[in-house]
Amino acid sequence: MSYLHRSTLRRLQQLPQVPSVWEGDRCPLSALGEISDMEDITSGECIIWIDGVEGIVRAMEFISAQAGPEAIVRSLLHAMENPQSPARPGRPQKVVVRNKEIYFYLRGVLQELGIQVEHSPQLPLIDELIRGFQEIAETSNSQLPPAYAELLQTQSEKIWHLAPWEVLADHQILAIEINRWDVGTVYASVMGMLGMEYGILLYRSLDSLKKFRSSVLAEASLPHMEAAFLEQDCFFLTFESPDDEYDFSSWELEEVSVNFGTIHPLEGMRSCLAAEEALIVYTALSALQKFFQAYREELTEEMLLSLKKTCRITLPKWIIEADFTAHPSHINTSRSSKSLTLAPKIDSASISPPSTVSVKVSTMPELSAELFSMVELAESEEITAEDDVSLQDDLIPEDAFLSLGMISWDNLANLNWEGKPHQFSGVNSAEEGLPVILIQTSRPKAKIIIDRLKLSQGLRGIAFNPGEDPFAGDLYDLGLLQTGDGNLFLFGEFRNTEPDHAIARHKWEQRCHNNQGKCALVIARGLKGSSRGNPQLKDIMAVFAAHSLSSQEIGLGLLQRLPQFDFD
Repeated sequence: MSYLHRSTLRRLQQLPQVPSVWEGDRCPLSALGEISDMEDITSGECIIWIDGVEGIVRAMEFISAQAGPEAIVRSLLHAMENPQSPARPGRPQKVVVRNKEIYFYLRGVLQELGIQVEHSPQLPLIDELIRGFQEIAETSNSQLPPAYAELLQTQSEKIWHLAPWEVLADHQILAIEINRWDVGTVYASVMGMLGMEYGILLYRSLDSLKKFRSSVLAEASLPHMEAAFLEQDCFFLTFESPDDEYDFSSWELEEVSVNFGTIHPLEGMRSCLAAEEALIVYTALSALQKFFQAYREELTEEMLLSLKKTCRITLPKWIIEADFTAHPSHINTSRSSKSLTLAPKIDSASISPPSTVSVKVSTMPELSAELFSMVELAESEEITAEDDVSLQDDLIPEDAFLSLGMISWDNLANLNWEGKPHQFSGVNSAEEGLPVILIQTSRPKAKIIIDRLKLSQGLRGIAFNPGEDPFAGDLYDLGLLQTGDGNLFLFGEFRNTEPDHAIARHKWEQRCHNNQGKCALVIARGLKGSSRGNPQLKDIMAVFAAHSLSSQEIGLGLLQRLPQFDFD
């Protein structure tokens, strides 16, 4: 056993001895909950000293589980000489510990300091402190009331697998009429078609929804965006990638972080839900799921149709009558129509069959068109404000499949145009088909390309412009799309030295010449699987007829790649 030096004993003996009993203990960090930044809390421990008279913590230190009994002596000396505020330096008259090894160790070390050491299996102050830490950890780590956690987790799994963002853009709003629990109608906006953020926003008012979208379109500066974000009034369910990836829709749900919460102008953002809020979100998501299951095919149409459905939502058995300030007439139970609340511990034999609520879900075509027109207006104002038309490279996704080819006249004639945007006016020629640029990507990204081309007044022409990398000495064909408003979009870079491209480019030029300059852009879905590079007619989402343009008509001249510097 180690002993204190005589000089240390004399220094400690000079401290005033206070008439107090201190409780001391060494416990696993895992018993306190996640209150530290240590990487492995299961292997760490914590030493605590509490003044039993003052009721304050004099010392609290995190140590390794491998630390010997000397650690608790060091912590006790720290509690005497340098206690946590507001305690003052001093020696206790007595210390009480529950670990017998620590008890015998302290008796040997403290015998010359006039401090009595006792053993007790119960340390009420330390036990109360540990319970408090556990409650804080449980509250901070739980987004949902315990009784609703499993319900909403299950519902989030259904939403993830349903993937509503594959068919709805964020401006295509659904109204969910709940009409109970102090909520009338919530307005669902689906995030994810842009492949950046996935989730559902449930706005509590149309004013909040419109104001947010208007604010975002009006000003793109970061402080303004943050202020607009916090002015929303909505519930949210979001899915996040642990690796900060954007398009992670193909991931398994186990690899994705699921978050629930609410945003309000006066409250800010809360990443948790109260019981009443959890019930509202559960009901809205359940109705949304039923609506999508019933109308998913109809929702894939290019124009949002007018659709309505009354959904019967079964509430869990433990939601029984009490004071949820609901409207009784809207809730049907086997006994009577009453308000709802949470009662986690109820004898199941005394509960009547589950309650059901009626929720109406409907599309809002007019509102969706209004929100989309706001985007169009913002885009047109941005274009008007620009002095020069720039070459943009953000239209075609990096992982898209590109090819120069041809579509036969028979396939064009057999293509089902219903609900699909196109600019095909029936070009006829002795050639076997129409030269096309094929862009094949996922359905959500294809819809974004189509919408942007429509916003840009369609497609005017397709061209190849010379480009070079002066540092590598490489020459390129830069594939360009010119839209009706005069903007240019890069769709591909092709090395001139690649034989496959040289052959495809020669056939392209020949076919365009034989068709009097007529060509087309084909947008198709089906990036993965057997349809990649070989889309079927059902996969074609849009055909934009255009003219083959020369590089002289484009007027850009030789474009050079700028050098990229690494400053790391």
